[in-house]
Amino acid sequence: MVQREVIVVNESGIHARPAAAVVNFVKSFKGTVDVTHNNKRGNLKSIISIMSLGMRKGSALVLDIEGEDEEQFADRLVNFISSLEG
Repeated sequence: MVQREVIVVNESGIHARPAAAVVNFVKSFKGTVDVTHNNKRGNLKSIISIMSLGMRKGSALVLDIEGEDEEQFADRLVNFISSLEG
């Protein structure tokens, strides 16, 4: 398992549109991807799970990635979340 931290930089946080983009991005990964925010844990392959965490701009997220090529995917995921717009 690989763990990464990322800060939400999107002005609107991770609301419906960015959450859907995250789910679509993460679904390509065959392993598991979980996020922890404010002591709550969620699955990044579930839009309901993402939305329930209330991730706003400046939120610190801890990502737990497990599966094949987890190191490379972790780096790609951090870059993806860091570049979210809308």
